[in-house]
Amino acid sequence: MKKRKILFLGESYRADAITWMNGLKEFGNFEIIIWELQTSNDTFFNRILRTLEFIFAPFSIRKNIREEKPDMVIAERTTSYGFLAAISGMKVIAIAQQGKTDLWPEGAITIPFKRILQNYAFQKATLIHAWGPIMAEHMKNSNVDMQKVLVLPKGIDLEKFEYKNTASAEKIRAIVTRSLLPEYKHEVILQAFSFINQKGIAFHLSIVGDGNRLEYLKDLAKKLQIEDKVTFKGRIPNSKLPELLHQSNIYISMPITEGVSASLFEAMACGCYPIVSNIAGNQSWIRHRENGQLITVDNTEMLADEILWAFENPIIRNKAVLENRQFIETHTNYNINMKIIADKYHELIDSRNPF
Repeated sequence: MKKRKILFLGESYRADAITWMNGLKEFGNFEIIIWELQTSNDTFFNRILRTLEFIFAPFSIRKNIREEKPDMVIAERTTSYGFLAAISGMKVIAIAQQGKTDLWPEGAITIPFKRILQNYAFQKATLIHAWGPIMAEHMKNSNVDMQKVLVLPKGIDLEKFEYKNTASAEKIRAIVTRSLLPEYKHEVILQAFSFINQKGIAFHLSIVGDGNRLEYLKDLAKKLQIEDKVTFKGRIPNSKLPELLHQSNIYISMPITEGVSASLFEAMACGCYPIVSNIAGNQSWIRHRENGQLITVDNTEMLADEILWAFENPIIRNKAVLENRQFIETHTNYNINMKIIADKYHELIDSRNPF
């Protein structure tokens, strides 16, 4: 396979991005060049600086293209980086919608502006990735040419995320692997385990990830008097995650919005029973009390009750995790899906550069 060069626009530290780029190297013989915004958006002042950086970004990206001469450009998100890809001047452009709509936060005054950027990116893109059906639905509602849309998750490395669960059946060993940001509602999870603790039921909760809510959540765990049963693991390499998943019997995720969650797939692959928020992005994969449980957003008592129901019904839980592993092997196999994506990129490059 002929070696090609790709310019990646996005946040290269993200696990999803790393999976995407590594898959293209492994299955497509691609060389990856990275360009990303350097200013964080964690403070009001930094958000202003990041906006200025975004405005001048096209000049930097086009300079990079002149120097590196990539064969195509790919971009995370259909608003920010996707728009920058659309105006890059490249012939072959692939953009990926990361969230349910990428128009976030909902209700923000910037949404109409982001929609303009997104629609332009949709129009100019050669290929649009919908990592799951919830994303494709938004694209269809946005009048996207669906012939350009590839509905396929990147997949999970099934050799790394083995089906090998070692958690004790005598104790709730739950794990959360989402960034410590407000939209993931970790406080709801801690409050639910406070209820469980009051019932005298043994548990341990591992929280993997980092974010601006870390100190708040540590303080809350102390206030709820469960700090000795909650471990904050911080951000860890993705290669270290399977071991923690193998030691857990229940995976919990309570976001208020979701696209396609690689974290959910990883947990399902490793034999964790999923309990997640009842939103469209999760409904695509989870059926309540069949292969997992769906919890009303912000409903702490329901979450506590459903965790206990799952723990008290091991036969149902064990049947579900086996079925989930079979689903992952069939539909979200990294080796298969990334080969399809890499082959598609070569096809697009060859069609635009026949000689």
